[in-house]
Amino acid sequence: MAVTIQVENIKCAGCANSIQKKLLALDSVKTVEVNIETGMVVCATENVNQEIEQQIAQQLLNMGYPQVGSVEGLKAAGAKAKSFVSCAVGKINKDD
Repeated sequence: MAVTIQVENIKCAGCANSIQKKLLALDSVKTVEVNIETGMVVCATENVNQEIEQQIAQQLLNMGYPQVGSVEGLKAAGAKAKSFVSCAVGKINKDD
């Protein structure tokens, strides 16, 4: 089963690397695919329920990658700033 979420602020492979590492740390997530061009994040899980979907969406938001249309104004600006940090960390840790 899979959870698919379209998110904002994905810019590069560093972003994708950070997203993959953080989401794979969740017990319910088995694999993560990130499409940089479309902003789609697909997480394979053993089962899909609202709690798992919310957990994944919240983790993405915490990293600065909110679901498309879920944040506006200053919250969107804050998310963008967080995404720059997540991106930089992803670039640094790419070979881990």
